[in-house]
Amino acid sequence: MSENPSRTRWPALAVVCAGMLMVILDGSITTVALPAIQADLHTGTAGLAWVVDAYVVAFGGLLLLAGRLGDLLGRRRVYLAGIAAFTAASVLCGLAVNSGTLIAARFLQGAGGAMASAVGLGMVVALFPDPAERARAFGAVGFTGAAGASLGQVLGGVLTQGLGWHWIFFINLPIGAAALLAGRRLLADDRGPGLKAGADAPGAALVTAGLMLGVYTIVEGGPAGWTSARTLVTGAAALVLLAAFQLRQTRTATPLLPPRILARRTTALANLIQLLMLAALFGFQILLALYLQQVQHYSALATGLAMLPAALAIAAVSLLLAARAIARFGERRTLLLGLALLTAGIALLTRLPAGPLDYAADVLPTTLSAAGFGLAATALTALGMADARPEDAGLLSGLLNTTQQVGAALGVAVLTALAAGRGTGGFHLAFGTGAALLAAAFLLALALPRPDRPAAPADAEPPALVHG
Repeated sequence: MSENPSRTRWPALAVVCAGMLMVILDGSITTVALPAIQADLHTGTAGLAWVVDAYVVAFGGLLLLAGRLGDLLGRRRVYLAGIAAFTAASVLCGLAVNSGTLIAARFLQGAGGAMASAVGLGMVVALFPDPAERARAFGAVGFTGAAGASLGQVLGGVLTQGLGWHWIFFINLPIGAAALLAGRRLLADDRGPGLKAGADAPGAALVTAGLMLGVYTIVEGGPAGWTSARTLVTGAAALVLLAAFQLRQTRTATPLLPPRILARRTTALANLIQLLMLAALFGFQILLALYLQQVQHYSALATGLAMLPAALAIAAVSLLLAARAIARFGERRTLLLGLALLTAGIALLTRLPAGPLDYAADVLPTTLSAAGFGLAATALTALGMADARPEDAGLLSGLLNTTQQVGAALGVAVLTALAAGRGTGGFHLAFGTGAALLAAAFLLALALPRPDRPAAPADAEPPALVHG
């Protein structure tokens, strides 16, 4: 990179966010096109499910390894390779003429998405050493996530209906090409110490296999049955692989995940809180959509519009308020406020009626309380990356993304299983369970270290971020 990084860090952040947006969009845009894909490729229900699951398994399974590779080989190199792989795989998805080709391309797409996503937060840390600017950058990352979630289903419907399902994948080609060209110019060419500094090949194989098998168990647990022999065997195998990985990390000279990482109280708690929070909120997103359509008979468009205030509230808070709240109150209190709002909002859904719905009274308060996610997610990102050494930033970024994906997959699988076949009472049970998960996250957040100095007064310049 030839330009001064101090002058280009905000454009560089835009490049990182563009890549993240492309990956996030793909997670939601595909679900809208599934019926059209099934009809065109003449695939069965199981094959159609793997159009989604192949991406999730590769993405969730490779995040930790990709983050560590970013630290060792250079985060810029891994990020650009991930964007290139994701873009190329998107073209292959669009060109697929049968379900087998599409599923294989989706797996490659998930691998590329993992490479790009795993090092994103690490690059943000390197770009913004000043804590106040870093908080604003993390807010922009949160805004990107909310924007991707809100745009995905709408854009997927427009493209599928207007041009055909292939274009939900072809649309990634110009975005990916632009991100690659801008990234080569704007992202600093950081050189890692090389694979010898931490290339634990057996450990990498163990953790990747364990995470992939664990994610597979979660996403297939509902259809196969949580107590089925297949679910129990694959779940047990995943636990054995992850236990073997953890044991190896204590004995090898160059561990992939050094034990000191999870020994840090703030890092361990931030990842556990995120897992619980994402489990509750991804389940909430799916369940509320199902309730509105199955119980209240909303159309797909009406459901999207009903849930739009949540995405808008999250986006606005992430971009405009989260960094200010952290600067004034610290990450810990900002996180507690966000979790309190989310817990109250999800708990309100246990009152949803089986009969006619009053949207303004029954649903709107919950969608507005989702603004708490904008506070909580930004604070958690700052906490999860707070102890990042230069040589560990990619690993910590990959770890945060991994707990996010595992939490999301677990929440959708468990909460939808609780709601299935029980009518409105099932939805109440699932929403109550989601509220309980958020309450548990709130209690864990109370155990985070307190600020080591008081917050600045309202009219003071934003101080450095305080850990807690």
